[in-house]
Amino acid sequence: MGSTLKRGLFVGLNTTWALGKVIFPVTLIVSILQYTPVLPWVIELITPLMSVLGLSGDAAIPLVIGNFLNLYAAIGAILTLDLTVKEVFIIAVMLSFSHNMLVESSVALKVGVKLWIIVLVRLGLAFISAVVINLVWHGGSEIAKYGMVPPKSEEVSGWGAILLEGITKAGIGIFQLAIIVIPLMVVVQIMKDKQWLAVFSRWMAPATRALGMKENTSTTMAAGLLIGLAYGAGVMIQAVQEDGVSKKDVTLAFIFLVACHAVVEDTLIFVPLGIPVLPLLLIRLGVAILLTITVAIIWNRADIAKRKEAVYEQ
Repeated sequence: MGSTLKRGLFVGLNTTWALGKVIFPVTLIVSILQYTPVLPWVIELITPLMSVLGLSGDAAIPLVIGNFLNLYAAIGAILTLDLTVKEVFIIAVMLSFSHNMLVESSVALKVGVKLWIIVLVRLGLAFISAVVINLVWHGGSEIAKYGMVPPKSEEVSGWGAILLEGITKAGIGIFQLAIIVIPLMVVVQIMKDKQWLAVFSRWMAPATRALGMKENTSTTMAAGLLIGLAYGAGVMIQAVQEDGVSKKDVTLAFIFLVACHAVVEDTLIFVPLGIPVLPLLLIRLGVAILLTITVAIIWNRADIAKRKEAVYEQ
């Protein structure tokens, strides 16, 4: 047991260091950008698109903040705006597909998934879902009533204070990552040494096969579904490296997970906004399943066609 704990601790520390080198600078830079003309410029740039999505111009604020930062920052922005229930629901659906893009896209790169795939899937799902909801749902015109409003933080002024705030946020992000990833990697190592992960993989095998993946992808899928892309990255990276997950399977897994990850946290976080969260969860899960199966079928047919071409050439 002692050697197992040491291995798990070592992997956890290595993973925290590897991810921290990405998360710290990204968080610091984005925190500073909030006090520059950059974010207002991006918001002004996309405001004309809002009407197509069924949103007012103000809705650009939480969308941009959520994509640059995270859902918590986006919800903080939503709480300062007078939006309808329909607008809040559309924003929630969009952000559930597309948020924290810089950090979570970096995680995808760490496991070998191409950046353009992740960005295209996340932004594509966000915009398509907004357009569809706007066309299909004709209700929700009443002003949203927020259940819980957090206390407003004091305005930061001066570059020294802004830099300190950014470093503090980045440091807290790394600390949160460490206290989740390190114990998690120890638990995963114990589960591996006890052969429990093998049993879990067999349980998950029917689901992963139905989605077009092999059963050794189950650890990656479980980590992303329960913990999310950022915090579950440690398990996912180790699973890809040690379990021999193919590039095709890890790509399919991430296509599923970018549409539906951290299903408990990312769903419950929207409860204070007073919107129906069950439809939000069902939309995410349904889209993830359909999209992954569709991509898997197309990919398999393309592989078969390539093999046939190779045979004919011989």
